[in-house]
Formats: sequence, structure tokens, C-alpha cells
Amino acid sequence: MANTKSAEKRHRQSVKRRARNITVRGDVKTAVKSAREALGTKDGAKMTDALKTASKALNKAATKGVLHKRTASRRISRLAKAASKAASAQA
Repeated sequence: MANTKSAEKRHRQSVKRRARNITVRGDVKTAVKSAREALGTKDGAKMTDALKTASKALNKAATKGVLHKRTASRRISRLAKAASKAASAQA
């Protein structure tokens, strides 16, 4: 356990940050999962909306520092590539 006042404060801050990061990470996982499920459907509008939501969640997580910006960018790119592939397969 922390011995100084500053160490106690840092511990309190880290607990708050961890809780916030877990929430944001969970939101990202949910958005990406729903986007992947939408890719399996034949509905183009649903696929576009899900991709937009997932991209927004990933960018927000990168901005908050939960994910590295390149990690978020890579995941968005892979989702967009999969969406493009699914759209061309439908046509």
C-alpha cells in the first residue's frame, strides 16, 4: 500500500482511470463486434452505420489514450477493407 500522500493520490487516480478504460474498451469491443456481424448481413445501410459507429468508438478510444492511435487506425482500416470486400461480393 502507498506510504505517502502523493502515492495515495496516484493510486486513487489510477483506480479511476482503470475503471474508465475498461468501460471505453468494452464499448469499442461491442461496436467492432456489431460491425463484424453487420458485414455478414446483406443490408448495405446497416453495414455502413455499424462501420461508422465502430470507427467513431475506435477514434474516441485513441483520443482518450485507451488505445494507441495506430492500433485504432489499423482496426478501422481492416474493418473498412472487410466492408469493401463484402460490398463487392454482394454486387
